[in-house]
Amino acid sequence: MPIKESELILNPDGSVYHLNLKPEHIASTIIFVGDQDRVAKISKHLDTIEFETQKREFKTHTGTYKGKRLTVMSTGIGPDNIDIVMNELDALVNIDLETREVKKDLKSLNIIRVGTSGSLQGDVPVDSFVLSTHGLDLNGMLHFYQIDPICNPEIEDAFISHTNWHKDKARPVIIGNSEKLENLLDGSKVYKGVTATAGGFYGPQGRVLRLPLFDDEMNAKMDSFNYNGIKITNFEMETSVIYGLAKLLGHHACSLNAIIANRPNGTFSKDSKKAVEELIKYTLNKLVS
Repeated sequence: MPIKESELILNPDGSVYHLNLKPEHIASTIIFVGDQDRVAKISKHLDTIEFETQKREFKTHTGTYKGKRLTVMSTGIGPDNIDIVMNELDALVNIDLETREVKKDLKSLNIIRVGTSGSLQGDVPVDSFVLSTHGLDLNGMLHFYQIDPICNPEIEDAFISHTNWHKDKARPVIIGNSEKLENLLDGSKVYKGVTATAGGFYGPQGRVLRLPLFDDEMNAKMDSFNYNGIKITNFEMETSVIYGLAKLLGHHACSLNAIIANRPNGTFSKDSKKAVEELIKYTLNKLVS
């Protein structure tokens, strides 16, 4: 049955509504960044750029690096943006945009997030890289989908118990990465752990300006969480939704972050731009290795 026009919205030129893309515009391997200005910082390394577009915060460059076709795309900030990006990317490869019907042969994309973050653990130093083994979803976005098959209830229950998670909040969800991409992107400089994904930058991540927090000890509880050696290494706003929707839609996803601050040690990178540039070059070379 065709998908209704109100559900899958297309632009007059036939491109998907928010991303402004057609199927031929994207590669099967896609690098996500949050900041639209970071797209060019990655695409400058490409040998060729065949396509560029931007609509709102969604900027896309597609080209080749050492013979491999890659797409670099900015997602903007937050779980709501990831919901848009992941669903529209999947539509580009797995829905016939003319007939509006799901294709019989589904395609799997490789999605790698390249970001920056602060470390929650003293032994994860600034200028290192963190590979997210799991995304810890604290924002509730994934509960709008049928997620039981991708959850890890034992770890989730341990986190709920450790933090005394309030019953009126959305249940935390733990989602694993793509082992295929983890094996590809792993390396000697890489630390591994759980990346917590919040629905906001201030209160949801424990920052206080004028508003008191619902639980002002939550960050300390997260720092000390340990489930059979699984610890929460960093905090941001995208990874868990990328992992969750990738698994539900049949794609591969892995998140890498350059650590530019260490909260327990109170340290900050002396050259955060260099740290990000090193992560970009590391990721690109791993993708063609």
